[in-house]
Amino acid sequence: MSASELRRRVRAAEALKARTREIAAANALTAREAAVKAAKAKEEADVTAREAAAVVLRLFDNDAELVSELLGVPAEELEREAKPVTAARAKKIIESLRARAERPRPTRARKPRADTASSTSGTPAPVVTADGSRADAA
Repeated sequence: MSASELRRRVRAAEALKARTREIAAANALTAREAAVKAAKAKEEADVTAREAAAVVLRLFDNDAELVSELLGVPAEELEREAKPVTAARAKKIIESLRARAERPRPTRARKPRADTASSTSGTPAPVVTADGSRADAA
């Protein structure tokens, strides 16, 4: 093997190592960003769960036993979840839920469903007469 070939192979090996390091760094950065997003989403979900617990307890006059039976969650857990939520925040959420409940729901006009037998075959569906016999729809 010549000296120039050896140098070429060394450079190729070093380039491969550098590329591998770049890919590893990019993967680490991507994983870190995903972890930060997941942590943020988890924190938002935890806050939402705590607020929901506080709201439902407030709506049921703080009857933790009743809510516990309805939701299938231990009463102690509900109370512990709801404790960090302020009464003002729970009241604000309740008001927004009430406002949302009072808004009329948009209704979409439904397309009438065609009879599947007549729409798929191309021939009209048979019509049953009053005496039970069949007649053509044409």
